[in-house]
Amino acid sequence: MPGRVLDPQVEALLQQMREAGQPPFEHMSVPQARQAAAVFADLQGPGPEVASVQHRFIPGPTADLPARIYTPQGEGPFPAILYYHGSGWVILNIEICDATMRALANDTGCVVVALNYQKAPEHKFPVPFNDAWAGLCWLVDHASEIDVDPARIAVGGDSAGANLAAAVAIKSRDQGGPALAYQLLVYPAVERDVDKPSAVENAEGYLLQRESMRWFWGHYLDGATDEPDWRAFPLQAASLADLPPALVVTAEFDPLRDDGRLYAERLRAEGVKVTYSNYDGMIHGFYWMQAVLDGARELHAEIAREVRAALHTSSS
Repeated sequence: MPGRVLDPQVEALLQQMREAGQPPFEHMSVPQARQAAAVFADLQGPGPEVASVQHRFIPGPTADLPARIYTPQGEGPFPAILYYHGSGWVILNIEICDATMRALANDTGCVVVALNYQKAPEHKFPVPFNDAWAGLCWLVDHASEIDVDPARIAVGGDSAGANLAAAVAIKSRDQGGPALAYQLLVYPAVERDVDKPSAVENAEGYLLQRESMRWFWGHYLDGATDEPDWRAFPLQAASLADLPPALVVTAEFDPLRDDGRLYAERLRAEGVKVTYSNYDGMIHGFYWMQAVLDGARELHAEIAREVRAALHTSSS
């Protein structure tokens, strides 16, 4: 694709990973991939102080789910973001994204609830989705306990976490609540199709690869999940109308770029207020690289602006 220029900071990071002999996810076992993904903690840098961090267990359908509740300085009740971290539904956890969640709470002025949903392949679809839904129900039921305004709750996430956030928003609409005020969808995976132009253009060499997505989807879905199911593939939902306003973010050198673009286009076409931002020169996962990428810090600042504009209003 002519005119494409990889950000120099991204290029330097990818070169370091190549020199370290880092193989792509699809060439690893699940335990190896989980261990390798711990590098994202270092790429975020140290997390800022927040007013408080609570460690809780949220009852899920099949297990108690670890959660961290980050409360910023200020006087509540606060708006809240229920955040589902990226993972390919297989790797990562709330400990690794701790620094970013701290910054998110401080800079949005929201209580951030980071939920450690269960992972595949031990817990395949729909277990992570059911966990994600249970987290929302718990947050609404316990809003006053954690100083949250139940009228100003957002769901958000990155990658597989954005997939869960989008699907939870659809279920919330279809079941008449809990009412959501906003969606934060950072490079969402919303369809299993890995033949889109962005997947072909960015098939290899940019951290997340086309075959990596086949590997993640293969671990997440059981063999019976062949028919379109919006809980796994939000882009396949019959309607996206009447969903909460959204910020949808994509990265130029990401196999999933077209997923996010198409989702934003459908949301807008069906009457949902959408801000769509594509970050030139960036790769999948860049939001968790604020210690090394200017683009990551720019994204974080945009998220803070958009969330504040959407959620810091009167709850009357």
